[in-house]
Amino acid sequence: MAKVLIIGAGGVGTVVAHKCAQNPQVFTEIVLASRTLSKCKAIADKIGGGRITPDTVDADSVPQLVELFRRHRPDIVINVALPYQDLTIMDACLECGVNYLDTANYEPKDEAHFEYSWQWAYREKFEKAGLTAILGCGFDPGVSGVFTAYAAKHHFSQMQYLDIVDCNAGDHGKAFATNFNPEINIREITQNGRYWQDGKWVTTGPLEIHRPLTYPNIGPRESYLLYHEELESLVQNYPTIKRARFWMTFGQEYLTHLRVIQNIGMARIDEVDYNGTKIVPLQFLKAVLPNPQDLGENYTGETSIGCRIEGLDKEHHHLTYYIYNNCSHQEAYRETGMQAVSYTTGVPAMIGAMMFLTGKWVKPGVHNVEEFDPDPFMEQLNTQGLPWHEIFNLDLELQ
Repeated sequence: MAKVLIIGAGGVGTVVAHKCAQNPQVFTEIVLASRTLSKCKAIADKIGGGRITPDTVDADSVPQLVELFRRHRPDIVINVALPYQDLTIMDACLECGVNYLDTANYEPKDEAHFEYSWQWAYREKFEKAGLTAILGCGFDPGVSGVFTAYAAKHHFSQMQYLDIVDCNAGDHGKAFATNFNPEINIREITQNGRYWQDGKWVTTGPLEIHRPLTYPNIGPRESYLLYHEELESLVQNYPTIKRARFWMTFGQEYLTHLRVIQNIGMARIDEVDYNGTKIVPLQFLKAVLPNPQDLGENYTGETSIGCRIEGLDKEHHHLTYYIYNNCSHQEAYRETGMQAVSYTTGVPAMIGAMMFLTGKWVKPGVHNVEEFDPDPFMEQLNTQGLPWHEIFNLDLELQ
């Protein structure tokens, strides 16, 4: 008997709930909680079969989280709430003796900045409590780290160059919309870029470096260098990496809207006074933009996300290696009612919890996904809807 408690009823939480319900041999009891009980009930009703127990919680409140955990006594919490809430949920897990998994690292609400230091500071506490905390178990971060660990285990004696590439070649038909929480999305891509080169971080302007990259079944798409959190853990866990970068595609219409949003001050995360009321412009913008949960029905096309790695193979010969997954928006919607960006995050979160509950990823402390054995996770990707593909000695295009 294993009970999972999912916090967050957005697009990713919806996918996680669906996928947990599809695997009753592992997830015998499922609780779904968010600030809005009606959203949890709607998801539970859609899945049906009495598989999901809906509940409510303010994830900013440790006392509320503790009360929720003590009432349901889950074996593991899957945190797909906001990144601002990671630490309160981890605090509640420690207080109640509950294991933890998330898909995105903590960032403070008042600063568009994210790094693992805040959560890595919990390592000793989780270790002493005998609890496992699995960080960044979505796709990127998440599968990108598992792909890298799989490459290191099976193909490389030394990885030297790593490029994580993320393309959304889908079309949702909206003039402007973000594929996940607009506030988090816009904060992420308007920050400075950063990549690892020869033992140090190199900072670039936001979206300053870009070039066309070719994605399988999609073709060339203009790709922009961003900072992404998995780079921070991967260069620590694989110190032979000389250069590590992260690339993401954006259409020109999206970038034009983004520039306007920034230029008129709507990307601000500090409070402004509006008729005597304090509001955060970016949070107001989130309220008027299309809800990412509602994009799936008319979404066409697919995503393509993978790792391009160069280095020395097990016989110390030069090797280039590309491992990736393509995911159809329409197929994701048919299965879960959500588009592929939510699907590619939610499925790995479920698999990570499955790895813990089946005893394959159990290690007291706070760990990133690449610190565990990649093989059982990779097997589940193929059976749970995210099949992966390998290409050897392809021109990586990234020089």
